Amino acid sequence: MNTLALEPIDGNITSGENKSFWTASTHPIIFEKLKQNIETDILIVGGGIAGLTTAYCLLKAGRKIILVEDGYIGSGETGRTTAHITCALDDRYFELEKIFGEEKAMLAAKSHTEAIQFIANTVKLENIDCNFKRVSGYLFLSGSDSKETLEKEYEATKNAGLLTAMLDQVPALASEDGKSCIEFPEQGQFHIMKYLKGLSIAIMGMGGKIYTETKAEEISKEGAKANGFEIKANHIVVATNTPVNDWVAMHTKQWAYRTYVIAAKIPKGKVPYALWWDTGNKNSKWIASPYHYVRIEEFDNIHDLLMSGGEDHKVGQADDENIPEEERYTKLIEWTKKRFPAMGNVEYKWSGQVMEPIDSMAFIGKNPGDKNIYIITGDSGNGITHGTLGGIILTDIITEKENPYQDLYSPSRITIKTAGDYLHEAGNMVAQYADWITKGDVNHIEDLKPGQGGIISSGIKKIAAYRDDQNNLHTCTAVCPHLGGILQWNAEEKSFDCPLHGSRFTTEGKVINGPATSDLKKLEVKEENILQHAK
Repeated sequence: MNTLALEPIDGNITSGENKSFWTASTHPIIFEKLKQNIETDILIVGGGIAGLTTAYCLLKAGRKIILVEDGYIGSGETGRTTAHITCALDDRYFELEKIFGEEKAMLAAKSHTEAIQFIANTVKLENIDCNFKRVSGYLFLSGSDSKETLEKEYEATKNAGLLTAMLDQVPALASEDGKSCIEFPEQGQFHIMKYLKGLSIAIMGMGGKIYTETKAEEISKEGAKANGFEIKANHIVVATNTPVNDWVAMHTKQWAYRTYVIAAKIPKGKVPYALWWDTGNKNSKWIASPYHYVRIEEFDNIHDLLMSGGEDHKVGQADDENIPEEERYTKLIEWTKKRFPAMGNVEYKWSGQVMEPIDSMAFIGKNPGDKNIYIITGDSGNGITHGTLGGIILTDIITEKENPYQDLYSPSRITIKTAGDYLHEAGNMVAQYADWITKGDVNHIEDLKPGQGGIISSGIKKIAAYRDDQNNLHTCTAVCPHLGGILQWNAEEKSFDCPLHGSRFTTEGKVINGPATSDLKKLEVKEENILQHAK
């Protein structure tokens, strides 16, 4: 495996132990830290595709912006994507018809198609060298699904105005010979970090200000604090994958999932540049019906990279299926090798975080109850187009320009037809509080070897413990500071993950994924005291 992917984690570069191909193959995108009080028209929090697109669009509209990112540009979930640029949503169009009606399903299709075109236009206009390509995408049946799904989806895509076609075979997939698929023409793909670099250059060229290693805290209608300084603003955009303020209303409308990716060498030209998705595991316990997604990326003169993702589960709940995080890659390799037998050695592996909204549509607009705070969240596995739409829609809202998609993506919307799924997910969340009365996953502190972590029960305390490579023990409270969930140890990314709303923390307790806004409290404990309580 490529050694670049195995360097020690740097939270400014990425939010996991394993680097993605994107972050490992490019230099970090770094700007100066905020070192003074400052005022602006619009403050944007988050340096991923949503934040940068918002900054770019607002500057094009003649507004003044400041963007702050607590790590480097793309260090959050944008840098851990597989960068599918598509209007083939991971929630079926026939399901959108049931929830929203045909007219709004058509708006959903049109909005994502426009997002693809926006990216294509921006790449050309700003001369961004990011390997952008127009490619076809293919939706095919998973082993647990029936042909009826494809037939219903094909009809729904036609109703939505998409130029899809039903094919009698799946291009380039060895194990799917003789099976049908839906072709989505004129989709796209690119190198996401190179695209973010191009956007950053364009933003600075238009007079925008970008600050990295600048963590926004105490976000309010007046602005925010960052690095101990005040940022005053008339409008505040929170584009951080999940809202970082303690906005409970939004956390009851979406749930966090982990998804896994491998990238393997494959002989150049052996497989065409394209996108593939299966229809998902219909036997899964998860409402989101985890699916597989595949694409090809340029690598060198001899090989391309075959990127394959899937094996999703709710954050902190991998063991509910008796498949630990580290075993998800093994399953993913087996699935991919069967369909792409020319696949070579796995060069990179990583996981990412996906926010699944209860009704399949992202949340883009004013935060419920606020007049000048805006959010972009709920990417639902389509983060590239949803993030791009976020910038387009919020620019129109802030500049008081009519936007046809504003109501569809409104964070304040209510969709009664999803009540059953809501109750299921809410019940799952409540069930996680049972961890308060169960034993931890590590019985004795001496069981922890260097590089290992776990949750230990010590009397009434729950302790997040990690033993580093020098045999030093790091201990924090295992109680998430957001809403009191008991954290779970993620051995693959070496993080402590909250099964309630997806907050994640490093081995030393530093928050790396919201909605939690503060680090874990350190616990000063002696090993012999933990041993005594554990007996």
